[in-house]
Amino acid sequence: MEKSIHTEQYAQLLTLLRSTRDVAGVTQVELASRLNATQTFISKCERGERRLDIVELKQWCEAIGLSLVELAVRFEDACNKRA
Repeated sequence: MEKSIHTEQYAQLLTLLRSTRDVAGVTQVELASRLNATQTFISKCERGERRLDIVELKQWCEAIGLSLVELAVRFEDACNKRA
């Protein structure tokens, strides 16, 4: 099995994380503040240099006003469109 961080689906997830943050009107600096993190941490996550676990992903979603379930639905939709 290929490491998931090197897959097209993981690239889709990273694109989705960036776009949902942008649509929410939240900058990397604002998101970092909400998560008690640094802007560098947010940037590394969005570029795929730092992987988020499920708990961090849930906190990320909540910080931009999105449920984890909604993100999962959007992710599924994005992946299905590419298939």
